[in-house]
Amino acid sequence: MVSQKITINNPQGLHMRPAGVFAKGVAKFESDVTIHFNGKAINAKSLLNIIGACIKCGAEIELECNGPDEEEALKTAVEMIESGLGE
Repeated sequence: MVSQKITINNPQGLHMRPAGVFAKGVAKFESDVTIHFNGKAINAKSLLNIIGACIKCGAEIELECNGPDEEEALKTAVEMIESGLGE
């Protein structure tokens, strides 16, 4: 298992479009990808779960990856968030 804390920098937070980009981006990995936010564990491969978490701009989340390609999954997830998820 690997994890990393990161701050959401999208002005509107993880709303429909960036959440969709993120979920699709991590879905290709075999590893489980989990977002820890406000004491909850959110399945990062589920668009509805991400939207339901109401993650706003400036929120600090922890990404956790667990599985055979966990290192690559975490690296990709962090890069997607840092790049703004297409916004």
